[in-house]
Amino acid sequence: MEHKNELTIPAILAKSAELYENRNALGFYDSPALSYRQLKDKTDQIAAFLADRGIVHGDRVAILSENSPHWGVAYLAVTSMGAVAVPILTDFSPTEIHHVLRHSEAKAVFVSEKLYGKIDEASFDHLKTRILIDDFSVIKPDTSKDKLRRLIAEGSHELRKIKAMALKWLGRIPSQVQSEDLASIIYTSGTTGHSKGVMLTHGNLVSDVLATTRLVDVNCEDRLLSLLPLAHVYECTLGLITSLMKGASVSYVHKPPTAAVLLPALRAVQPTFVLSVPLIIEKMVRAKVFPALRGKALIRMACAVPALRKMVIRKAGAKIRAAFGGKLNMFCIGGAALAPDVEDFLIEAGFPYCIGYGLTETAPLVTGTKPFETRPRSAGRPLEGVEIRIADPDPKTGEGEIQLRGPMIMKGYYKDPEKTAEAFSDGWLKTGDLGCLDADGFLYIKGRSKNVIIGPSGENIYPEVIESVINRTDSVQESLVFEEQGRLVARIHLNYEALDAFFSEKKWSASQIREHIRRLLEDIKAKVNEGVASFSRLSRVIEQTEPFEKTPTQKIKRYLYVERTIDGEGAISV
Repeated sequence: MEHKNELTIPAILAKSAELYENRNALGFYDSPALSYRQLKDKTDQIAAFLADRGIVHGDRVAILSENSPHWGVAYLAVTSMGAVAVPILTDFSPTEIHHVLRHSEAKAVFVSEKLYGKIDEASFDHLKTRILIDDFSVIKPDTSKDKLRRLIAEGSHELRKIKAMALKWLGRIPSQVQSEDLASIIYTSGTTGHSKGVMLTHGNLVSDVLATTRLVDVNCEDRLLSLLPLAHVYECTLGLITSLMKGASVSYVHKPPTAAVLLPALRAVQPTFVLSVPLIIEKMVRAKVFPALRGKALIRMACAVPALRKMVIRKAGAKIRAAFGGKLNMFCIGGAALAPDVEDFLIEAGFPYCIGYGLTETAPLVTGTKPFETRPRSAGRPLEGVEIRIADPDPKTGEGEIQLRGPMIMKGYYKDPEKTAEAFSDGWLKTGDLGCLDADGFLYIKGRSKNVIIGPSGENIYPEVIESVINRTDSVQESLVFEEQGRLVARIHLNYEALDAFFSEKKWSASQIREHIRRLLEDIKAKVNEGVASFSRLSRVIEQTEPFEKTPTQKIKRYLYVERTIDGEGAISV
């Protein structure tokens, strides 16, 4: 699949349908999966129906749905016929969704029953076809959310299935898809609050898949349990397209992946690899492992003896691997920085994690490592075909803006030539991330350039570094550091689940609880200030009583908090 004209999604699907015809492709973990042949046939049916509805090469078709096998079918159908998929994140507000549909001028949308209420009352000039993705039936214009629910419950013939409608069109040959053709427009919901339509070609996506599979081994015996939203390029490229290219099987869960939902799925699927963000593994290690290692005197004593410590830590790592089904060979982490204390544990435990770095604009992966070849705090080395340069590096630290070139770099931002021009410097993509390269080519990311705080004597202060120190505390769930009137301030969301259990046992009054939290925050501030440079010390700590709002890759939306002047109802500040 090295020829330029074969760097397309339909070429991947056609080849895989031949090679892995009867193997499982996509399915819910507790239901029969679509085989690769069935997936190809279903994709052809949906593509034929779209052609019948007047969708042609280059037209935009939106997908607004939770993860499911049908999400993959819809995406493959759209891209295989030369149209452009517009995945929409499910947690977008109705206003954001309407903006995406209007800005992209989508002619059709695949939408789930659960999310239909976000678009049912809106009017869009270009949007002529609405398809219920749950069973691929057509929703008539002006159908309300309540009416749709009633029609589904009644099994009404008014919701006509696409299969019967598309049969007469199956012989129709879709327009030839080229690697330079646009495959997807992804509207980002980044930490800056501004959503942009990232244009990714077939060549961008498939080049990234090829480079990824040259780095790590994925094959037809592999099983992936999908945890992250398919509307994000991380899961779509590395979870869906990569798996399809290599004949792996992908399983989905019916609900958001909470512990109660995941446990039976992990037991059933026994995944060999998983795509994750740091928050998932950090929560598990901090909630289950660290308290056990620090709680019992006998274990603490064992951990003080090197030979015994190795045995104890390895056993803890084996328990985590067992929690993920027991067959895990590769736990891929991306989207944000992994907490140093958690990474140190994973290394010592022999856990098969690997780290990668990328952006929506890079389809997404540009650096990575194989399991057991990671370096602490590093995001790995460049993938094949990726060039990295550090722009304007600091003479002392070697740190500067990370800039990229390679075949996976986006075409630009949709309908926004000015922002596209701003994103590039003489052909290099400006990431906005600060970092440095070591002598072996490993990339180390220090933070976002827009987040850097200049200290009193011109020092570069990286909030992410201070946050990693704060987050090592068992009582802290997550934190955010920012500058306020020349001082460093931290918002801290505590581990309220553990605190509630502690308070219940103590049977304390509300005033006693508040006093305990106040002392806890003071203690955190003191310990953090002992462990950081003088110019990075915190002047104030604020209790963040509600969880931080996050992007799909679980990065905190900083812009929502750094400009706040109110601490929040009932919040304690020290």
